[in-house]
Amino acid sequence: MSALTERLAAELKTAMLAKDAARTAALRMIRAAFIELEKEGKGEVTDERCLDALRRLKKQRDDSIQSYEQAGRPDLAAAERAELAIVDSFLPQLASEADTLGWVRQAIAESGATSAKEFGKVMGVLMKAHKNDVDAALARTLITRELGG
Repeated sequence: MSALTERLAAELKTAMLAKDAARTAALRMIRAAFIELEKEGKGEVTDERCLDALRRLKKQRDDSIQSYEQAGRPDLAAAERAELAIVDSFLPQLASEADTLGWVRQAIAESGATSAKEFGKVMGVLMKAHKNDVDAALARTLITRELGG
């Protein structure tokens, strides 16, 4: 059992005892994602695989928030934001823009990229080295800016 699944179990128990329905529902959603990892049959459920699942949940919540706001449903968007906050509490803090910029410049140098056409090479080098530490959307913006795209 990974450290994240143990932490999730403890927080779920606390939320259930406190009768916090919203938090309990969000934690159960995360637990369901972790259970799906077990059912995939791809070996042990590691923290790395759990983090990937959490990132998918975060992206789903972000997309839902955007859709609900465009549809004029602030009540549903607020519920998704609450779930997003709980998902975020399990994700590690991402690097600052300054740190990310330094890593982007290093990845550009390592890959030898000279134009925006070589974006993929730079992103590949960056994510290989700092996958868990960097915000991909921020990295995309910085790479494009640095390569003059």
